[in-house]
Amino acid sequence: MRTILYVHGMGGGGDSRIPSILKSSLGPRISVVVRTYDFDPEVAGAQLAGWAAEVKPDLVIGESMGAIHAVALKGYPHLFVSPSLNAPIFFRVMAAIAWIPGVTRFFDWYYHPKDGDRQALHFDRKTLLKWPGVRREALENSTLKGSGDYFHAFFGTRDAYRRSGVVLVRTWRKYFGEGSWTVYDGTHFMEEEYIQSLLVPKILSLLA
Repeated sequence: MRTILYVHGMGGGGDSRIPSILKSSLGPRISVVVRTYDFDPEVAGAQLAGWAAEVKPDLVIGESMGAIHAVALKGYPHLFVSPSLNAPIFFRVMAAIAWIPGVTRFFDWYYHPKDGDRQALHFDRKTLLKWPGVRREALENSTLKGSGDYFHAFFGTRDAYRRSGVVLVRTWRKYFGEGSWTVYDGTHFMEEEYIQSLLVPKILSLLA
């Protein structure tokens, strides 16, 4: 039995789409562990470190904002889907206006996750201000900083978050080097055809 620890993105959780597809595609000899963690990045970091120690994954996959937490888990090969390495920088901007009455309530409404086993989101100023520091600490485990872990990311050509800068290949290249990513003709939310044609074969090659 091989084990994958899947770190979902913002507002995702135990019933997120991509890990659900992976569970049905990889077969019974590969376990995909995905659990809903806290939006507070410091609490989440402790939760994920504890789960990694518990399940001892052979591979860590980080999706979207979950990439920050996935990078921080040292000593494993890593794959990423649409890694949002710059989202914490935008959270710092959001924190600057979160003190205005009604702003946090608006953010909570606008980014409200789907029903189900999903991460509860609350954009209070204190939580938002934690994210840049957690990002900085996580990226200490990058190729740029001398990490010996394996890292590879997948980016969609039609990822709307690339226009805003939340997702940037340039940022990824800075920390993880040339040749460490693959581009597919899809969106931020990797379509099933690319899960099957790109992500699944990559997973199998790393677990072989």
